[in-house]
Amino acid sequence: MLGLTFAAPLALAALIGLPALWFLLRVTPPRPRRINFPPLKLVADLIPQRQTPARTPPWLLILRLLIAAALILAVAGPVWNAGGVGAGGGRSALLVLLDNGFPAAHDWRDRLRVATDAVEGAARDGRPVAVIGLADAPAAFEAKTPVAALERLRALAPRPTLPTRDAHLATIETFLDKNRGAGLVWISDGVAGAEDTRFAKGLVDLAGDKGAALTVLRADRPPALALTATENAGKLVTHALRAVPNGRDSGVIRALDQKGLPLAERDFTFAADATETEATFELPVELRNSISRLEIAGERSAGAVVLQDERGKRRRVGLVFGGTLDQAQPLLAPTYYLARALQPFADVQEPRGAKGTAESINQLLDNQVSVLVLADVGALDEKTTARIESFVREGGMLLRFAGPRLAAGSDPLVPVRLRRGGRTLGGNLSWDSPKTLAPFPPESPFAGLTPPADIGVRRQILAEPDGDLPNRTWASLQDGTPIVTAQKRGQGTIVLFHVTADTTWSNLPLSGLFIDMLRRVVALAGAAAPAQGEVPRAAAPVLAPRVTLDGFGALGSPPASATAVSADYADLATLEHPPGFYGPPDGGISVNALKPDDRLKPLDTAALDGARFGTLAGAETVDLRPSLFTLALLLLALDTLAGLWLGGFLGRGGLVSRLRGRPAVLALAGVVLLATLPAVPVRAEEPAVNRPNGTESALVTRLAYVITGDAAVDEASRTGLTGLTQMLATRTALEPGEPAGIDPAKDELAFYPLIYWPIAPNRPQPSEIAIRKIDAFMRNGGTILFDTRDALTARPGGPPSPEATYLRTMLATLEVPELEPVPLDHVLTKAFYLVDSFPGRYATGQTWVEALPPAAEGAERRPARAGDGVSPIVITSNDLAAAWAVGRRGEPLYPVVGGDQRQREMAFRGGVNIVMYTLTGNYKADQVHVPALLERLGQ
Repeated sequence: MLGLTFAAPLALAALIGLPALWFLLRVTPPRPRRINFPPLKLVADLIPQRQTPARTPPWLLILRLLIAAALILAVAGPVWNAGGVGAGGGRSALLVLLDNGFPAAHDWRDRLRVATDAVEGAARDGRPVAVIGLADAPAAFEAKTPVAALERLRALAPRPTLPTRDAHLATIETFLDKNRGAGLVWISDGVAGAEDTRFAKGLVDLAGDKGAALTVLRADRPPALALTATENAGKLVTHALRAVPNGRDSGVIRALDQKGLPLAERDFTFAADATETEATFELPVELRNSISRLEIAGERSAGAVVLQDERGKRRRVGLVFGGTLDQAQPLLAPTYYLARALQPFADVQEPRGAKGTAESINQLLDNQVSVLVLADVGALDEKTTARIESFVREGGMLLRFAGPRLAAGSDPLVPVRLRRGGRTLGGNLSWDSPKTLAPFPPESPFAGLTPPADIGVRRQILAEPDGDLPNRTWASLQDGTPIVTAQKRGQGTIVLFHVTADTTWSNLPLSGLFIDMLRRVVALAGAAAPAQGEVPRAAAPVLAPRVTLDGFGALGSPPASATAVSADYADLATLEHPPGFYGPPDGGISVNALKPDDRLKPLDTAALDGARFGTLAGAETVDLRPSLFTLALLLLALDTLAGLWLGGFLGRGGLVSRLRGRPAVLALAGVVLLATLPAVPVRAEEPAVNRPNGTESALVTRLAYVITGDAAVDEASRTGLTGLTQMLATRTALEPGEPAGIDPAKDELAFYPLIYWPIAPNRPQPSEIAIRKIDAFMRNGGTILFDTRDALTARPGGPPSPEATYLRTMLATLEVPELEPVPLDHVLTKAFYLVDSFPGRYATGQTWVEALPPAAEGAERRPARAGDGVSPIVITSNDLAAAWAVGRRGEPLYPVVGGDQRQREMAFRGGVNIVMYTLTGNYKADQVHVPALLERLGQ
């Protein structure tokens, strides 16, 4: 079926009048030929050499009917949909299925444009529309008006998870049961979802059973990139992923700390046909542990972000063995078992060249280890004991293992009181058999681990029973005797394994459980210490979401649907558990969009037999009205020439001689000639726009305004900034240059301290390149003044105006700071003049700036921001440029709306304040200290 629709189909009824027009033109003869009446050649000229037809020739009738038909079709507003979006549904409902998982975030604007085209096409056909996001939770839906569908479409945003398409099959089936023969348009991201093993086939089966027409729109090659699989083993390794080779063969991965400051960058490059590559960060362990976030620069997707928590940080662990040299040999010493167990997740250090246990301990403490491991170390001297005690109280962890020396000594660096000697199980002189471990209690850091049944403990150090022993026990044998105990001291922890680190007392070091236990113990190093009297734990059983990622990879407040996760959560993110940080800042965990072993896979489209396919680029609609109007104009020109020929004007003597003295005909011929010339695109604002080059912009301070493409708006911006520039040169020490009109997508923005952006809702939204340059401009210290110019039409509490809707859509993908109305004590109100409002052509609108931090308790004023304190964004609705606009003689060009006669003067003062504020920052905020300074000077 053709993708041709009409905006005003009723206008086609005029085609019925074409037969009547044929009859009317047919009976109307052409203009008779004029014959001059000369006195000398009267007889000769009375006999015409050419006969004038009595009726209009058929070919001229057809030409004129074609002109009428072209005009009628043009008035009907024909629109050709090249991709056939939503075609095949007739007048039935249209269902738009939009993939809105994180793989769709990269080209989200293109997907919204395609979906909007589909909804607008349905509106032209008078069809109801339903829109659902396949990454959202499934819910019942109904077809509504296209206007409601557009509102629903604007509310959709990428989710930070993979789409779960299979879950929507039931609701889609219910919809098709109510709307048989409906049209289905699936705008796919081309990436396999978390649960979509049967979605494609199920959708095709539903379309066949319900008589629905299915159209699948997708990019030629999925452009999404993702990041996963961090390994912090001596170096930090991360993997960049893509579903298929898509031409995006290289990029940059950035490592950021908790404050968002960059720590390192690494380039990555995909091989020709590869879908995975890795990047390595070779940094000191301190810097690696400071990394909180890894991201692909410029990707703006939750899948391109990996968040690092305490579990991903490597601790520096020092090992000390208290035995003799013969026992310290490789494969025999306890440190061998410990080193092999700790190396996968910690940086293991052993003393070099040290003589004696005390010197070894001091050497490791000098190296700033996070965990000090003492394997069968007996009594220590007072100085070493005091240093270890200080190390623990300042947040370090002391991990000790039993042995003959510890059993024979008396040491204060243990979590519980120990009995001398020890307990032997399963020996020749013992009636007991080796004991295995009991299940770990829920409050233990080892909760969730399962002790193997073949674990056997043949000997252990016993703890003296007391009232605190149960609270300090992390693990015990089946008979209840403690095997791992711990105690908090200061900010640190002392942990004791009541068996040796080698196999002399148990076979625990030979099991995988030993590695898991050490991993959890080491993860506690540097975590927040629990309250007094509690046993340190790896994490709380349940952690609430603290900050989460949105679909574009920006951290923010958790959504209402986010729920808590268990402390050992290691699965990929879901709608209930979005990616982000959970739990307290110290000791919490991170959840990511992908698991370390996940990979992006292309969507299997083999089951989509019978569906029509299209691309995102090929789905754009084409308005045929300009072409039809041009065709009608050309045919009209041809009809004019034919009429001149039939009237004898193109006969003997030539056209020029015949037309001499007929200015009206000459003018008509000139218009026809101009209309037939090829159109050359010319920017209407170019003659009046000052577009300086980079050198001029760098040497001269000048204001700038954004060229919207609306000639009236751009002229008001140019004349308004010209008037403000003249006012600045007259009243201040600043002598700015002529204002510059800029295109954010093409021009360099860094030259301008302030950019005025009037909102023209009838113009297209800025491109993705322009949005990214705007974001960089505001991040790097620039200020943009957005003027919606709708103070007269906007109603408080009512629906947003077209200008406000346009601005919201444009700023949707930018990290706009929290805004507030300009406070009375804001620097803007005293940057040059003392003002309390910022009127323009209108005085009823509100002016918004970045919200200042709250005042400290007991302080009268809020503090100024750090840095220059300039808000990167200012929003007003008062049409400032129209109030500033002046003509060549300095006369106002636009009237102001308001009862205050000084409104235009106050508008200029507000404009001067805005410019001085962007140039000088918040230095005048220090005026809050003037009373204190004067008081001190008076003393």
